[in-house]
Amino acid sequence: MKLLRYGQPGDERPGIVDNEGRIRSLSGHIRDVGGAALLPASLDLLRAVDISQLPLVEGTPRIGPCVAQVGKFVCIGLNYADHAAETGAAIPQEPIVFNKWISAINGPNDDVQIPRQSTKTDWEVELGVIIGQGGRYISEQDAMGHVAGYCVVNDISEREWQIERGGTWDKGKGCDTFGPIGPWLVTADEIADPQALNLWLEVDGQRYQHGNTGTMIFSVKQIISYLSRFMSLQTGDVIATGTPPGVGLGHKPQPIFLRAGQTMRLSVEGLGEQRQRTVSA
Repeated sequence: MKLLRYGQPGDERPGIVDNEGRIRSLSGHIRDVGGAALLPASLDLLRAVDISQLPLVEGTPRIGPCVAQVGKFVCIGLNYADHAAETGAAIPQEPIVFNKWISAINGPNDDVQIPRQSTKTDWEVELGVIIGQGGRYISEQDAMGHVAGYCVVNDISEREWQIERGGTWDKGKGCDTFGPIGPWLVTADEIADPQALNLWLEVDGQRYQHGNTGTMIFSVKQIISYLSRFMSLQTGDVIATGTPPGVGLGHKPQPIFLRAGQTMRLSVEGLGEQRQRTVSA
């Protein structure tokens, strides 16, 4: 299933994409795409619904973030060996963990704000993992049973604030609009192998990133198991699993960064496409 949320910010409604790519309303079945609706039993009930009988959503509504009620937005840094190399970093021996604040969450096609005084705002296409059944001390063997689905994430980053200003990475990662997720939550049963997905990103029509999740240093199941040692993973938590090479920071012969008035397009295979315009905050 391809679940989504449509409508104006703060007034999104649950929907599903039918076989013809049209949006149909799920308001008669779930309150929102989040919370208990993401538990395995709830998803099984949705799979039994005859999508063709659901009300069509007319027009082209705004698509909101694909998950509501997100409790944690946890990210993994330097999780592709070739990305670590382009930034001059050593291969991590354990996952590098940081957070985006949930106030950074944005719709997949909403404007991205370049923060005031920022000169090094960058892009990162990533595979997002959405937790269904929560848990703690999850084994790698059981980890995939805790996945409700997957989505596209753009882990937008202000590199000066992330790297040069001291402290943790978080203050360069969690600015408002720095966490577009969606357009869809694609349920786990539709993705045969999350470690075999192509992903790419373009800025103003030029492709900078192109990679495959098969080159992750730590796989999805390893990440879930690892994180669950340090926190309980809860229904609706979002995990961004790292980015392939091609970020602006690693561009040669010199880095390039985003400025207002540009357009980003990005996609993860099978999970839809995002398109964002950059504006000044």
